[in-house]
Amino acid sequence: MDQNTKDFLKILVEDIHSTTIATLDEEKRPLTRVIDMMLWDEKGVYFLTAKGKAFYQQLMEQKYISLSSIKDKRSISLRGQVENIGNEKLDEIFEKNPYMQGIYPGDTRSALEVFRLFKATGEFFDISDPRNVTRGSIVIGEAQQKKHGYYVGDACIGCQMCASVCPQKCIDISTTPVVIDQNHCLHCGRCAEICPQQTIQKLDK
Repeated sequence: MDQNTKDFLKILVEDIHSTTIATLDEEKRPLTRVIDMMLWDEKGVYFLTAKGKAFYQQLMEQKYISLSSIKDKRSISLRGQVENIGNEKLDEIFEKNPYMQGIYPGDTRSALEVFRLFKATGEFFDISDPRNVTRGSIVIGEAQQKKHGYYVGDACIGCQMCASVCPQKCIDISTTPVVIDQNHCLHCGRCAEICPQQTIQKLDK
């Protein structure tokens, strides 16, 4: 796990905390609910739910989630595999999230089991400064991050038309081919639309 991922997971758990998680219902339609992210470490992100809930059954059967969260114009999205780790981390979760003791006092916490998101990819997106939007990639475990966004091909002639329409001015025109800074790109596609060589391609692989 690289340092960027660690920083983003810390934001997810300690700052944003509450997320919207999607699974599939019995008819294979997306179903969402709000779940708090309780802990994170080198092995992934931890949350819990009661064994009697439909969400629990979906997690056990599907072993996969997608989540999105946002606070103060900073957002994180993740998608990947989850595993049930039973009572492991349960006491630590209650210690670091004391409000849970009011929801499940005493031994009623035995109704809960902990899940770990252990193999996932995702993105961090920050628009708190509209003139300097930033994004970053998140990789948990052995997941492989897909390369996505807009990239300039070798047919670039350095006309700089792409840079003239870029909302974030994140295209480096000092070289040919020009280079799009993926950490600030909005993925709006204006550069690809205006390129006379049609050498700017959207990748999602």
